[in-house]
Amino acid sequence: MAKLSSILPSPSRPLPAVKGGVAIVTGASSGIGRATVAALAELKAGAGTYAPDRIIGTSRNPDNITDPIDGVEYLPLDLEDPASIDEFATRALALGPPTVLVNNAGESQSGPLEELPDDALHRLFEINVLGQVGVTKKILPTMRQQGAGRIVMVGSMLGSFPLAYRSSYVASKAAIKGFAFAARREVQPFGVGMSVVEPGSINTGLSTRRTKYVDLQGPYGAEFTTMLTNLDNNEANGISAERVAEEILKPIPATRPKPLYATGSMAPVVFPLSRVLPTTTMHWLINRKHGL
Repeated sequence: MAKLSSILPSPSRPLPAVKGGVAIVTGASSGIGRATVAALAELKAGAGTYAPDRIIGTSRNPDNITDPIDGVEYLPLDLEDPASIDEFATRALALGPPTVLVNNAGESQSGPLEELPDDALHRLFEINVLGQVGVTKKILPTMRQQGAGRIVMVGSMLGSFPLAYRSSYVASKAAIKGFAFAARREVQPFGVGMSVVEPGSINTGLSTRRTKYVDLQGPYGAEFTTMLTNLDNNEANGISAERVAEEILKPIPATRPKPLYATGSMAPVVFPLSRVLPTTTMHWLINRKHGL
């Protein structure tokens, strides 16, 4: 019988290390994005193996950022607007060759599938999926031409473990993971690594900014309220944005970056467990954790 090592594919060749250049983080005004540009600013000061020459953080309204991170240049970006994406890319690329792109900006949305407004669904996918892909398409050619780069898509563990009343958000995060997992093989021969980071419950104050679409007096109202109460409680006790930023930085210096990085919500236990338990059981456990 052939040895397992003889029939498994050999590891892909290591990617070139990224050095200097411009690191770009979308959605950098708060939460995970802010923590990530702060961590990159520490690297810029020489605290790690990768030190960017410049750091660009994006925000819909950079002028409204009252506590900017030292060493970070903020540019406007509206992921719903293709013209804004074009303008941002032109300005960012003029500042120097990009070596790192962290697609972090996004919207959190909740509601029963039946009651999600069409315009809200379209907006969510413009921000969480199409806008992220649009920015990547603008930055990727330069990375490919220079033969090195790292792209990180910030997803969610809900993209792997769906939760009731979060269907639109779950679908958007699963979609961005699908783009990244498929495209990583396309860009690997050109020295570009593409990875997904899936955080679990995070204590970033996102609960207060989540958009909700539900008729509380309707057929889903009571169960939705139960789910949301448990979700908010889990997030209040979740990991910090700084811990997620640590995970985001892991694939940057790696010569063989992994497809998926995950942290929070017992990720080291949940992912292996999902390989042995039936899918229906995993879905039951996730919903049960949220009171459903």
